[in-house]
Amino acid sequence: MPRYKIIVNPTAGRGFAEKMIPEIEEKLKEIGVEYDLVQTERPWHAAELAEQAALDGFDVVVSASGDGTANEVLNGLMRAQNKGKNKTAMGIITVGTGNDLAYGMNIPGKFEDCFTVLGEDKRRMMDIGLVKGGDFPDGRYFGNGVGVGFDAVVGFEAVKIRWTRGLLAYLIAALKTIFLYFKAPLVQITYDETCIEQTSLMTSIMNGQRMGGGFYMAPNGDPGDGWLDLCIAASASKLRILQLITYFMKGTQATQPEVKTGRARNISIVALKGSLPAHCDGETLCHGGDKLLIELLPKRLEFIISGTTRE
Repeated sequence: MPRYKIIVNPTAGRGFAEKMIPEIEEKLKEIGVEYDLVQTERPWHAAELAEQAALDGFDVVVSASGDGTANEVLNGLMRAQNKGKNKTAMGIITVGTGNDLAYGMNIPGKFEDCFTVLGEDKRRMMDIGLVKGGDFPDGRYFGNGVGVGFDAVVGFEAVKIRWTRGLLAYLIAALKTIFLYFKAPLVQITYDETCIEQTSLMTSIMNGQRMGGGFYMAPNGDPGDGWLDLCIAASASKLRILQLITYFMKGTQATQPEVKTGRARNISIVALKGSLPAHCDGETLCHGGDKLLIELLPKRLEFIISGTTRE
């Protein structure tokens, strides 16, 4: 029988994950899996636990959390792969705030449905991204995407909002960022045969589709297609940023003149003036970096996914 390591971040979802541990265990027993459940105690503990689980021969490591802990689990499994252990799959139980990585990997946002997915055990090999720079010169892996500029600062602000979570927290943080914090840097973005120099509001490099719980940076993104999807927005006035947000929420921003899109496997972003605030799967890469290098690693990690195609 396959062995499952369940890694719970008790602080995920503003403490929601810890409250759900008894129900998580009840649901796991209902679907009949053999599991060992552990809780994280500190930053990067989930990566350590996931790596060790893969080295110990667990068949599946499941992150019961939000995007941050899921990203740590993913990094732990990739570290294990670098040590020759590449047989462990990843699953996610969505008890976090944004759950964008799960969404991108076609894992349901509804808590109960995650266990149906685990029980059905449908799997797909997914592409993984690697970003180097900022606070991670040796690299950090990602499953959903990297955000540079405005959306990164919004994410930093959203974390400070304690009384709500999900899309509403990001919308409030976006309004705060527009009027108080963000100044667009002059950047050089290079991918494939394309080189862009502009004052850039933000640059999203997506393996999945969505960030911030409801902003569709790459509405047609597919983490198994061998490409990263780019969404590059030029600087704009405060009023225009407010208007653009509505397009990002619908995934129709490519129709707007400030927005360029593209696909690539290798991307370089350099700050020519100013700096690069950046996040990776919602986790801080840097508050003020000067260069980021991003590459795609095709078909690198097996995920347990929904067998239902998302509309």
